[in-house]
Amino acid sequence: MAHTPTVDVLIAGAGPVGLSAAAELGRHGVRCRLVDRLPARLPYAKAVGIQPRTLEIWDRMGLARTVLEVAAVVRGQLVHVNGRETARIETALPPEVPYGFAALPQYETERLLEEYLTGLGTVVERGTELLSFGQDPDGVTVRLRTASGAGEELRVGYLVGCDGAHSTVRKGLGLAFEGDAFGEEYMLGDVEADWDLPHGYGIRSSHRAEDGSTDDVLVCVPLPGAGRYRMSMLVPPELSTRASGTGDGVAHGLEGGRAPELSHLQAVVDRLAPKRATLSRLRWSSVFRISHRIVDRYGDGRVFVAGDAAHIHPPTGAQGMNTGIQDACNLAWKLALVVRGQAGTALLETYDAERRPVGEEVVGRTVRHATQGFEADPDDPRTILLREAQLLVGYRGGPLAGRPYGPADAPQPGDRAPDCTGLTLPTMAFPLRLLDVLRGRAGHVVLLYAAHAHDLAEAADAVESVVEPLRAASGNAAARPATVAVLAREAAAVAPDTLAVAAYRDTGGEFARLYRPEGPTGYVVRPDGHLGARFPLADTAAALSEHLAALSVRPPAPG
Repeated sequence: MAHTPTVDVLIAGAGPVGLSAAAELGRHGVRCRLVDRLPARLPYAKAVGIQPRTLEIWDRMGLARTVLEVAAVVRGQLVHVNGRETARIETALPPEVPYGFAALPQYETERLLEEYLTGLGTVVERGTELLSFGQDPDGVTVRLRTASGAGEELRVGYLVGCDGAHSTVRKGLGLAFEGDAFGEEYMLGDVEADWDLPHGYGIRSSHRAEDGSTDDVLVCVPLPGAGRYRMSMLVPPELSTRASGTGDGVAHGLEGGRAPELSHLQAVVDRLAPKRATLSRLRWSSVFRISHRIVDRYGDGRVFVAGDAAHIHPPTGAQGMNTGIQDACNLAWKLALVVRGQAGTALLETYDAERRPVGEEVVGRTVRHATQGFEADPDDPRTILLREAQLLVGYRGGPLAGRPYGPADAPQPGDRAPDCTGLTLPTMAFPLRLLDVLRGRAGHVVLLYAAHAHDLAEAADAVESVVEPLRAASGNAAARPATVAVLAREAAAVAPDTLAVAAYRDTGGEFARLYRPEGPTGYVVRPDGHLGARFPLADTAAALSEHLAALSVRPPAPG
């Protein structure tokens, strides 16, 4: 007879993905344990690019400002081929996008996430390794080896593998991990350069042979600090490890053997850099290999994988860590509803349905960009930039996307919920962004838009009639969506504090411009910042009930 789980969720792997999963679960009030086999964070500048979409997710958590205070700005990229500048890519995004591109060493990202997580009451259990697991309909039995070397067996409700390219969780599930490895080996270095190139610009400088192939490459990503970059380049023969992985056939990540010295990096800079430079202060270097693979499914039963455990690919465009963080956020809010007994387990099947297509697209695109270059992408530069920023990730047509309403090119269910500015309250002397309104709200948020206060009041009452049973059954206000009203700019003067819900005026008309309501319109914003529903306010009760039914949201069972 199986024992009752003592921990709701166990997360294996305390990199940015595992930390993000634990943070999201913690925000939703779910108990979890987070273990990592390493005794401490590795001081390596591996995954350094932070995409605007990730910053939006961290904003909802209240973490974005903390990250941006220490991150480097990435303004664009200078592209050189055979010593000639062929492109100057600017990463300027539309003004309604709240954040730009940033860079931060992975160990700093992990530090900030860990500090945030500690504030929620969860501590990373370092030096603790997941050895094996087995699941049954009621839970997962896990075997760990702790930092003291002692064994531990525990019972958990769910297991999430964020344990990287050589994932124990993925192997334990028997998931297929199809793909291949690139033949080339690369070296990484965290180093400073004294050139006078524009601040905040990355560098991609390559040599193209007569047959059109690229036979030498230097890629530099700016890091915090004067002249500091994470540089990558092809490995010289004397440093080649010729490794095939760690015994599992997955040749991806840092390899053993000799670490590159400053002279190795300097030789490539001398050959390829657009300006002469002397390198100094080598903080860290390594040889690494790249593979492209993706699992056949993102989970099985009560066990799931996310991040590199589910998909690996070239680092082109800094997509890997950011895609993994979105995996974690997507899974965590769904797990929270199920763990709290407010949704059926069928909701967890939508994790694979929503995220695996995204992973497949990212793997395919980064492989194309790595082998053919961004210039081979058929899309226009604006679309390419928005996609690299991960602002075009969406779930239209997915299992949780409600029926469309309004113009097809307006934000529809499954799309990212756009940010906007110009929302005001009578008692505030400055406007807010929509992200300011959403920040700190862990669950779903219902946005109601109208030009007349009575329409908002009726819709708010309709929302209350649908969701109040959830709160009453659970005794927890977090069990129900929050409701926010937005009064149109042209609306007649009204005291918003006479409404029963928080009411903001669309003073700048930005909400209407970006959300394109057709008269009084309602929206449901999911915890991961995607729209779950869009509907006319007159149909609020029916539309919200339909959305909650799609989530299988229900009151908790007694006891």
